[in-house]
Amino acid sequence: MATWDLSRTKHHVLICNGSSCMRKGGEEVTQAIRAEISRLQADDEIHTSRTRCNGRCEDACVVIVYPEGVWYKHMTEENASLLVQQHLIAGDPVHHLISHQYGGERFVRTEETSKGIMRSTKKK
Repeated sequence: MATWDLSRTKHHVLICNGSSCMRKGGEEVTQAIRAEISRLQADDEIHTSRTRCNGRCEDACVVIVYPEGVWYKHMTEENASLLVQQHLIAGDPVHHLISHQYGGERFVRTEETSKGIMRSTKKK
């Protein structure tokens, strides 16, 4: 198992590989993002991790970019290059794909994003 040197890391990209996202191309999105990062020789600046469910199944496939706290929705293999080039390399988030973004004290959703349910009210 590898231990990566993350000292040059600028972005950590969390790619949902939960069941809903996998049904909507999660594996293809994961591979496309990683391929574009490698193509641009940005492996030392951008670290990716597969996650399990992130709780936004209606937004599948979900990709989260830190440290900015930007949550992307409806990611596809086709728009993976745009995410890498525009946000991760150029520093300009892809606004039409954002569902939530950290607003300083809490996450703020875009107008067209479904509200969802509060975790505290979910039946146990």
